[in-house]
Amino acid sequence: MKTQRIDPPLTGLRTLGELKASGYRPLPVKDELRKNLIAGLRRGEDVFPGILGFDRTVIPQIQNAILGRHDFILLGLRGQAKSRIIRMIPRLLDEYVPIVADSEINDDPFAPLSKYARDLVAERGDETPIAWIHRDERYGEKLATPDTTIADLIGDIDPIKAAHHRLTYADEEVIHFGIIPRLNRGIFAINELPDLQPRIQVGLLNIMEEQDIQIRGFNIRFPLDVLMIFTANPEDYTNRGNIITPLKDRIDSQILTHYPKTLETGIAITKQEAWQKRDGLGAKVRVPHYFREIIEQIAFEARASEYVDQKSGVSARMTRAALEDLISAAERRALLCGEAETTVRPGDLVHVEPAVTGKVELVYEGEQEGAQNVARLLIGRAVKAIFARYFPDPSDKKAGRAPYAKILAWFAGGRGVTLRPEMPFTEYAQALDAVDGLRETVRRHTRPATPAETASAMEFVLEALHQHSLIGKDLLDEAHTFSDMMGSMLSSLGSFDEDDDLDDDDLPGRYR
Repeated sequence: MKTQRIDPPLTGLRTLGELKASGYRPLPVKDELRKNLIAGLRRGEDVFPGILGFDRTVIPQIQNAILGRHDFILLGLRGQAKSRIIRMIPRLLDEYVPIVADSEINDDPFAPLSKYARDLVAERGDETPIAWIHRDERYGEKLATPDTTIADLIGDIDPIKAAHHRLTYADEEVIHFGIIPRLNRGIFAINELPDLQPRIQVGLLNIMEEQDIQIRGFNIRFPLDVLMIFTANPEDYTNRGNIITPLKDRIDSQILTHYPKTLETGIAITKQEAWQKRDGLGAKVRVPHYFREIIEQIAFEARASEYVDQKSGVSARMTRAALEDLISAAERRALLCGEAETTVRPGDLVHVEPAVTGKVELVYEGEQEGAQNVARLLIGRAVKAIFARYFPDPSDKKAGRAPYAKILAWFAGGRGVTLRPEMPFTEYAQALDAVDGLRETVRRHTRPATPAETASAMEFVLEALHQHSLIGKDLLDEAHTFSDMMGSMLSSLGSFDEDDDLDDDDLPGRYR
C-alpha cells in the first residue's frame, strides 16, 4: 500500500519556520487515513494484503468506516484475523509527520497541545525545533485486562517529576501522560474491550467525543487527534454486560468478522500461514491435496460439533498447527526410514490430535467423551466428508457398497492389513497391494501422480470404509490394523469361556 511519501528535503527541515515556508500542512489523522485510502483504491491496490476471505464482507466495511472517519470495533471469535487487520491500518498513514521536537504527545507544530510545546513555540517562534516521526511510531495497542488503570491509558501525576523540577501538584507539567495521549495524531487499539473495567471505560468517553481529559483534578481540554479501534468477542460484547452503553454509542461502526466460509478459502489461509517449506535439513514431504481438505474439514466439523463450545470458537490457528503436525509426522517417518522423500499417509492423521485438543474448548458432553476421543471423532467425520469428493459414497442409496465389493469380500474372508507408523514405503505398498480390488478402486476414481500417492490413496479408501463402519480398525501405539468388522469387534472383547458372563458393559462403547 503506497501512502503519501514525504520527500527527503522535507524531512530534512528542522524548524517551524522552515516547515511554514515549505507549504506543508498536516491533516487530522482520520482525514489522513481517508486521503491515503482514497488514493489506494483509485490505484486499484490491495489495501489489506494477505487477509483472505473478507473481500466481500469485512474489508469493505472497514474501508467504509475509514472513509467515514469512524472509530470502529471488530467483533469476532478467536483466530479471525482481528489483530492482524488492525495492525495493518497504520499502513494508511503518511510515512512521516512533523512534531515539536521532544514532545511527549506528538504535538503538531502548528497547533501545540501540551504545556511544554505551547511554551516552546511561544518562546522560540519560527525557530521552534521540529522532528519527524515514522508511521510505525504512531500506532499502539493495549490488551484490556482487569488491572488496566486510568493512569495506563490517560495519565497521572508524576511525583518524581514534580520533585525533580520543584513543581507543585497544581502545575500542568507534573502530568505523566498515558498511552492514549502519547499516541496523539495516531491510532490506538484496545483488544478484548469487555475485559476493561466499566469505571475505566468511562475514561474513554470524552476522549472519543469531546476530547476532554481530566487527570487528578486537572481539567485540561486536549483536542486529541486519535483514531480508536477496538476488538471483542461477540458473546462478551453483547451478553456479558461489561460494555457501558455510552461507550457503545460512541463507537461509530461495529464490524463482524467470521471464519472462512468455504473449504477453499480455509485451505488458502492455512497454506499462507503454515510452515510447509522447511529448512531443507529433513526429508521432502509431499502433501496430496485431499489432506489439505481434510485438515480444513476438521475445523468445519469442530465449528458444528455438539461437543465443542461454539461460543469460544475454533481458531484458524488450529488448521495451521494441524497441517504442520501432519507434515512433521511424515518427515519424522522418512528420517527414521532413511528416505529422502515421503508422502503424507492417512495414518499420519493421528498426529494431528494434539493440534485439535489444544485448540478447542469442550462443553460438558465433550469433557465426558474426553478430548482425545472428540479429536478422533472430528478427524473421522472430516475423512468421511472429503472421501465423498473423490470416491463413490458408501452410504449412497443407489451405488451403496457395490464399488467396494471386492475389498469388503477380501476382509470378510478373515484377512487384515497391519500398518505401522514408521513403515518404509516398499513394505507399506506391499501390505496395501495384498487387498483385492484396492489398487483398482484407486485407479478408477483418482489419478495419483506417484506410487507413494497411490499407496496413500489406497489407505485413504480403507480409512473411509472404516469411518462408514464397513471394516474394522484396531488402533495401537505400535500399529493399526484394518480387518473385518465383526472380527475387529470380537478381537476387542478378548478370549472368554462358555461360562463367562457377558453383558452390555463388557462391550466396547461403540457397539453397545
